[in-house]
This record gives sequence, C-alpha cells and structure tokens, in this order.
Amino acid sequence: MSILVNKSTRLLVQGITGHEGLFHTAQMIEYGTNVVAGVTPGKGGDWFLAGKVPIFDTVRVAVEATGANTSVIFVPARHAADAIFEAAEVGIPLIFCITEGVPVQEMMQVRAFLGQRSTRLIGPNCPGALTPEEAKIGIIPGNIAMPGNIGIVSRSGTLTYEILYTLTRAGKGTSTCVGIGGDPVSGSTFIDILGLFEADPHTEQVVLIGEIGGSEEERAADFIDREMTKPVVAFIAGQTAPVGKRMGHAGAIIETSSGLAGAKIKALQAAGVRIAHHPEEIPDLLVR
Repeated sequence: MSILVNKSTRLLVQGITGHEGLFHTAQMIEYGTNVVAGVTPGKGGDWFLAGKVPIFDTVRVAVEATGANTSVIFVPARHAADAIFEAAEVGIPLIFCITEGVPVQEMMQVRAFLGQRSTRLIGPNCPGALTPEEAKIGIIPGNIAMPGNIGIVSRSGTLTYEILYTLTRAGKGTSTCVGIGGDPVSGSTFIDILGLFEADPHTEQVVLIGEIGGSEEERAADFIDREMTKPVVAFIAGQTAPVGKRMGHAGAIIETSSGLAGAKIKALQAAGVRIAHHPEEIPDLLVR
C-alpha cells in the first residue's frame, strides 16, 4: 500500500554523522525503515548505532557494498547539490533532499542534470515520505499516521503533520504521504506525485496541500481535470497573506497578481477538487 517507499526500500543516509543525520537516522530505524548505509567523507569504516549501520566515504562504495536503492540527504546547504550529483551519478533511482537553503541557481543545475537521468528527486527543503507501518524517509513523525487508502502530497511540512494527525483522529488512514518541498525549484512536482497516486491500486483518493506562490497548484488542477479519476481534496495555505510577504517557504510569496491563494482555489474547484477552508474540514470532504 504505497508509492515510492516501502519495506523493500534500502536506504542510504548522506550526512549520517551530522546532528540532524544522527537524530533522524535513529528515528527512521526505530520506525522500522531498512537503513543499510551511511555516507560521510573521511569517516568510512565507522559504524552507527553500535554496529547496526556501516559508514562509507562515498556513495559509490556504499551502494556497491549494500545495494542501497534510495538516498536521503541531511548535509549542509553548501554541500547539498554535490550530494545529489554524487547519488545520481551512481544511479540511485530515488533521492530525498531534506536540506533547506539550497541556492536556486544550484538547484537549476541539479534539475538540468537529472533531466538526463532516470533518478527521481524529492525536495530539497522537504520532510520526505511516509508509508505507515512500512517505511519513514526523512522527518515526518511516524506515530501520527496509520495505514489506509488516502494519498497525501504537500508543499508544506508542519501543515502536513497536522493534516496527517487530523485524518488519523478521524479514523482515516494513509497509503503514502509525500512532502515535495516549497522551494521555487524542486525535484518533483504535484503532477509527478499525483500521477503515481493515480496509478497506485491501493490509493483511492488524494489530499493535496498547497500554499501561496508559484503556479504549481494551477498546473496540478489542469492535470487533475485531464488525467485523474480518483477524487481529490485540497487545502491551500496562506489565504490572507499580503502581496510581497513571504510566508514560510522560499517559494511561498505573492508577487503582484501571481501566486494568489484565490486563483489556486478557483482552478482546483474548476477541476472538481473539493476545497477545505480549514485543515479540520478535510476528513468530512473525503469520500466515505
């Protein structure tokens, strides 16, 4: 019951010995995620968690030794693009970049590079993905979700957690929750993840969590109208944000008439999407 990550995921952690990497790797392992390797240049040969996870100097050696098929990146922003390049060059098919503050120019180079390869990037500045009771990649709390048939895709981090918990309290479970991040240039879009949910036999309906800034939600609305057969419920954050004021993510900014919450809501409604005005309304808008 998942897209992207499940019990067969063999996870490699880039930046495993940093503060964030140490903490969240322990959390992922405790949840049951199959973490098979870590990478920190200069610390190859060490072990994490009393010999449970080997640490390597390079991604290439880690993949050759462990068969890792997914990477999650916790390195500082100044090294994040290089970490993505390294993982993609080795051929890892799925990369999550949790790091925030990656320069837009560097992400444009990353996007151009990945366009020539089959690697899928989620992020940067994203919370990762969670398939309840199977795998947790990144920083989404595992204890706020339960298995079910609702797919979740979101630009927001903290709001995602609130909605996951709201669904759980209402007795509604999740197939997979994917945070794509809210930066202006990112590896995957709403459309990319919506397409995966549409093709997933275990996902019966989808919750889309958007925010002000950019036009990702309008493009998603067009895709939903043309391609999706499964019902979609959406919540758009920042409906009262003033023009020129950034709200949270680097991409969440209204410039003149572009990126307005009202325009996004209008486009989604025209595509048949049910709109929640508050996160607490989402469970009641889903198909029973």
